[in-house]
Formats: sequence, C-alpha cells, structure tokens
Amino acid sequence: MPGTTESEVVSQPRLRVSGVCDRLADAARWNKPPCKSVANNMTCRFLLIGGSLRNDSTNAAVLRTVEALAPDSVTCVLYDGVGRIPPFNPDDDHDPLPSAVAELRDLVHRSDAIVFSTPEYAGALPGSLKNLLEWLIGDDKQGSIYEKPVAWVNASPRGAALAHESLRTVLAYAKAKVIEAACLDVPVTAAALGEDGLVSDPGTRDQLRQVAQTLSALACSSQMA
Repeated sequence: MPGTTESEVVSQPRLRVSGVCDRLADAARWNKPPCKSVANNMTCRFLLIGGSLRNDSTNAAVLRTVEALAPDSVTCVLYDGVGRIPPFNPDDDHDPLPSAVAELRDLVHRSDAIVFSTPEYAGALPGSLKNLLEWLIGDDKQGSIYEKPVAWVNASPRGAALAHESLRTVLAYAKAKVIEAACLDVPVTAAALGEDGLVSDPGTRDQLRQVAQTLSALACSSQMA
C-alpha cells in the first residue's frame, strides 16, 4: 500500500460544540461484503474504535451512544480488542498473522466506515491506539483502511488537540478518507452519562446522531455502483 503524508479529505464543514449499540456479540452479521448502497436497503457497517483501555471510558460511552442513535440502516461493532493487539513488528506482518491482528483486519475489511474516539495521553495518541493503526497500515488486502471513510468524535473536556493532530497524521499516511462533516468536537464527562451508560444530554445526543447520519450518507452512498 502506498505510503504518503497527503490526506484524502472529503471537505465538508466540521461539526463543533462548545460546551451504544448494544455491541454485536460477534461479527456474524458482517458475513457479507460491505454494502454498495443504503438506498438499496443494504446495511451500512460502522466499526467503532476507542483509544482508551479504561473500563469506564467516556470515549467508549460516546461510541456506544453513536451506535444507539445510528439510523436503522447502520449496524455497528464496538471493537474491544485494542489491548489484545501485540506490539507491531514488521517481521510478524505476514500470514499467519497474530490472531488478534487477523480479527481486527477482518472487521476493517467488512466495515464501510470507521469511527474513532480517543483521549490524549502524554501529548499524543495513546500508545495502544497508535499500535493498532500501525498494524492496519501494513494491510494491502481489499477493504483495508486505504481509502476507507473515517471520522472521529473528540470528547475530551481538555481538547486533546495533539492527540487528534496525531490521529489525522496517521490516517493521512494510511490514505484513509477523513469525512470532515462527520468529525465532532464535543466535551463529555462521566457526569454527562445516564444510568444506561450512554450520553444523556439532549444537545450532545443530537450531535452524535448527526455524526452517524452524515457518515452513513457519505460513506455508503459513495459506494453506489
């Protein structure tokens, strides 16, 4: 897969706010190739990846809320294997892959779009998320992150600007398609979560709903034959 620092960006106004899905038990519902068109009543598939390993991560709560609010035409998998990915080693980037890496790449191949939500650690991306992305960049199979539509929700109350600058840089190197209209900055704290573990603020929920609607419209409708 070509390496480049030039990003492929779908230019749309980026959502900003000042102020999940019941996770699929497995990927069995993703046993067909990615959809060609939502208009043809085919399912749009989102892979949701959080950058925090914390049990009570607000980033994971944000992704669960995105899934819960997604259109009926969208199915989601909230990926929970970030901590199982081994350290990236180019010597191991061949078949047979480590099992956790093979599972991750398979989910990416079967998805139509990826949504990230990550905190900032030590002024950059969490090491575990950067490690995951390194394993994706080496994937040259059909459906890889190369030209895959991606978006993110920056839920950090402190802004996490450096983490998302790093995320943009890595995604640009991978030649992923950043869907700017589906990227959202909205601070979310633990106090903003309801008893169900989802974001409870109506305004924030509306913004997260729009993320899912925008990404499904742009990511899946663009695949129409």
